[in-house]
Amino acid sequence: MKPIKVGLLGIGTVGAGTFNVLKRNQEEIARRAGRAIEITMVADLNTARAAELTGGACQVVSDANLVVNDPDIDIVIELIGGYGIAKELVLKAIANGKHVVTANKALIATHGNEIFKAAQEKGVIVAFEAAVAGGIPIIKSLREGLTANRIQWIAGIINGTTNFILSEMRDKGLDFAVVLKEAQRLGYAEADPTFDIEGIDAAHKLTIMASIAFGIPVQFDKAYVEGITGLEAKDIRYAEQLGYRIKLLGVTKKTPKGIELRVHPTLVPASRLIANVEGAMNAVMVDGDAVGQTLYYGKGAGAEPTASAVIADLVDITRLATADPGHRVPHLAFQPDAMAATPILPMSEITTSYYLRMHVADKPGVLADVTRILADSSISIDAMLQKEPGEGEMQTDIIMLTHQTQEKNIVAALQKIEALSSVVGSVTKIRLEELN
Repeated sequence: MKPIKVGLLGIGTVGAGTFNVLKRNQEEIARRAGRAIEITMVADLNTARAAELTGGACQVVSDANLVVNDPDIDIVIELIGGYGIAKELVLKAIANGKHVVTANKALIATHGNEIFKAAQEKGVIVAFEAAVAGGIPIIKSLREGLTANRIQWIAGIINGTTNFILSEMRDKGLDFAVVLKEAQRLGYAEADPTFDIEGIDAAHKLTIMASIAFGIPVQFDKAYVEGITGLEAKDIRYAEQLGYRIKLLGVTKKTPKGIELRVHPTLVPASRLIANVEGAMNAVMVDGDAVGQTLYYGKGAGAEPTASAVIADLVDITRLATADPGHRVPHLAFQPDAMAATPILPMSEITTSYYLRMHVADKPGVLADVTRILADSSISIDAMLQKEPGEGEMQTDIIMLTHQTQEKNIVAALQKIEALSSVVGSVTKIRLEELN
């Protein structure tokens, strides 16, 4: 049987990893796929570097349109990134009847509905395992392995940069800005780390997982996104004293009112496995009604971990290329005509617990005032720390953990607490998930 011919758009870190792993394991991959898979054409603006990386094993061009328009190419791998030219090339490849593999979470999270519709009409596959959690096969697990389940919730550490920063802040007691510079020096953070530290990258990935888990269209614009830039070392330390660790979590839940879709710093009990995921590693917890809780852990980025997911998609497409399109696994797990219109809940309507830190005057009656305001908003306290003021100081920190309440209740209560003359500055609020 003749080999499947693949065109590669972009041979940066992941592209080079994909080329090398496919070449190194070509015999094993062919045995699994049923036929050989060959990258025969590479498009990259730096043609000299691309030619060096491929060693003359395939044609190198600077114009990606030559790849997507080549009649001999069966599958196009898009590793350019971004929303602009990548979207244009993917849609052009689909229009030309080519299958597509992409690691572009931003593209799928923002334009996935349009792309999947175009693919369905042309009878081709768009595969995107590498778009979420690098080498962890979480898309396949959600879409196929857990297909018998009603997914209740997903909670994931799905950005390695922020997890590395939070791990370093906890281990070394350093502030965010100091650790960010170190992360950039070590190559864990980009020169412009905005997408990572502001939670945008994690929200792209969570949006995709929520769509597959609950059978809804991708709706990145409705996700709540909060990064880690406002976290202080003292909050990580106080959380530890209360038996929790702070992680940037992507959380999506199905509730009777709608679906929660949110990314933010979160206190997690230190006893949970996911709380002990350190460094640049990723982990995703999934709770299904039949299977219970499952945990998926591994490298969420890097050349070869991500290449592993890209090549797994190549193998899947090779196996399914001749199958009737109606018998293939749907892009978002549910049949396109059976997608739900379940609403995404606004943040004010979500229900969770909270960590509150307030800097207050060290005088009688302050705690009574605070607890009265919380009680008036039907918010009960689960645990509390009151720090002794330093010598000669007239102010101190009070830390509280609440039981579950709606976000709008806590926001209203904090406005009243911050208005107290005995409370200095703003109250720090961090959400808390027990994950049980």
